[in-house]
Amino acid sequence: MCYMTKKGMLLVGHGSTMPYNQELIEATGKMIAAKNTGFVVKCGFMNINKPSIKDSLEEFKKEDIDALVVVPLFLAKGVHIEKDIPGEIGLSEGTKKGSFTLNGKSVPLVYADPIGIDPLLADLMVKNAEKALTLI
Repeated sequence: MCYMTKKGMLLVGHGSTMPYNQELIEATGKMIAAKNTGFVVKCGFMNINKPSIKDSLEEFKKEDIDALVVVPLFLAKGVHIEKDIPGEIGLSEGTKKGSFTLNGKSVPLVYADPIGIDPLLADLMVKNAEKALTLI
């Protein structure tokens, strides 16, 4: 029997009083998990929505993972990306690597960049524009 440990992915959203924000983050997390079986995916929010980032980190302590990556579902860098989220996950500003303790062992924790400039984002904007043009 081959046993393979998974990676943890904490998908971080901003949070909003508008329910669509939480639905978008959670649906994206489910899509990632369905297509990438090597990841245990959980969602966490900066504010307003639940679970919080810290609550989701606690939930990862119940998982058998050998690394944890925190991925912000944000377009660009800003105060949340540079200061707030690193503070929530125990990293100092400008740091991308640390560790996470679960079940008495320490595993690597890494912090991913926001989406940023990407051809896939440009393609998505064209798709949205073409969809909007069907209203003409």
